[in-house]
Amino acid sequence: MTFHIGAQPGEIAETCLLPGDPYRARWAAERFLQNAKLVSETRGMLGYTGTWRGNPVTIHGTGMGMPSLSIYANELIRDYGAQTLIRVGSCGALQPHIGLRDVVLAQAASTIGSPSTSIFREMRFAPVADFGLLSKAYAAATGPVHVGGIFTSDTFYDERTDLNDQLQRHGCLAVEMETAELYTLSARYQRRALAILTVSDHILTGEALPSADRETSFAAMIEMALHAAFT
Repeated sequence: MTFHIGAQPGEIAETCLLPGDPYRARWAAERFLQNAKLVSETRGMLGYTGTWRGNPVTIHGTGMGMPSLSIYANELIRDYGAQTLIRVGSCGALQPHIGLRDVVLAQAASTIGSPSTSIFREMRFAPVADFGLLSKAYAAATGPVHVGGIFTSDTFYDERTDLNDQLQRHGCLAVEMETAELYTLSARYQRRALAILTVSDHILTGEALPSADRETSFAAMIEMALHAAFT
């Protein structure tokens, strides 16, 4: 066990799907995994391990924001040997051609600052996705999917409309709160990582999915993640 993950040795699979919401981890495990077992519930952050088409998979919540994601990803990699980490989360669209329920594959993730910023000092490190995972996820898509750069914010209630304007101007597809740190950690430890994001709201129009619709809409994203990991 680690400080934040209560799983025993051997209870975490090499392939981990990482939703932010622990209850979404439970929903995904119950829906997509066979023989899913609760392996961690430390501090209410749920983690389940089961199989998908015979392949071991762990689905573990990470909480909101880069600092929280960094804790769980570090421990999954360093203490449990995770090799493939796929974030399955929500995002806010920044481009007019992207609609609610569309899927965004984050090719790269820009950010103002992350827990890893101090390591690079004056350098602006550009973390990117694993191309193999990205290409397989794209091939598995059954609905609208967009590939490109995203912005990982360290605040949720952000009032930087000027920044949103520049992000849109430079082709940034969406905003969320975890991916830049996940990609940085995957580079540091030579692991495979990808963020697959479902558009739950639109920054430009103010549209948003009701809570009940999010669960149904996120099923396609989980399927894409599993196909990317194992095909």
